[in-house]
Amino acid sequence: MAPLPKRRHSTQRQGKRRAAIKLKKNTLVKCKNCGSFTIPHRVCVNCGYYGGKEVVKTRFERIKARQEKRKQKEKNNPS
Repeated sequence: MAPLPKRRHSTQRQGKRRAAIKLKKNTLVKCKNCGSFTIPHRVCVNCGYYGGKEVVKTRFERIKARQEKRKQKEKNNPS
């Protein structure tokens, strides 16, 4: 048999419990490189820079590099 509460919890007690469970706003800072808002201590999603250095290549740059690689392959192997 499952245990059951002896008495009903008051609405005040319920409110106190729920007051601790709340959403908080995310802190945002401006990227020093591109000026877009990012989460602090994270790599900028827009430009891939962190602490003034390029850490990650952005999606656009990876696509561009892939296209250039294909062009060079086609240039070297004309078939």
